[in-house]
Amino acid sequence: MTTGKKVLTYGIIIAVLVIGSLAYYHYYFVLGEGVKSGELNYVVKKGYLFKTYEGKLIQSGIQSKQIGTLQSNEFEFSIADQKLAEQLMANSGKVYQLHYKEYNSSLPWRGFSVFVVDSVVSSQNAPKL
Repeated sequence: MTTGKKVLTYGIIIAVLVIGSLAYYHYYFVLGEGVKSGELNYVVKKGYLFKTYEGKLIQSGIQSKQIGTLQSNEFEFSIADQKLAEQLMANSGKVYQLHYKEYNSSLPWRGFSVFVVDSVVSSQNAPKL
């Protein structure tokens, strides 16, 4: 093999490794994980090509970005597991603690959100007002 072909081959290998590493970091690297708690507002299955489960959790407490206004805290997320999504769909309105993973970017088959719920830590009935 000539020197030019070796350089080209090594260059292609390095380029593929760099692009693969960047793609992994951008789409699959777990940036953070944690637990969010609140009342489950809804879980829906939606999407154009890839049908994914999306949900919203209303967190307790009130946060205001501007003086004199009120705003509730909402946590929008995707759900990776169909069984977990069906469990949450059947129990909308309950108070949940949900474990999630945060990614740098979303993928069409993973959901619309960068936050992906993977398990339920605990659940209880919502308090009556």
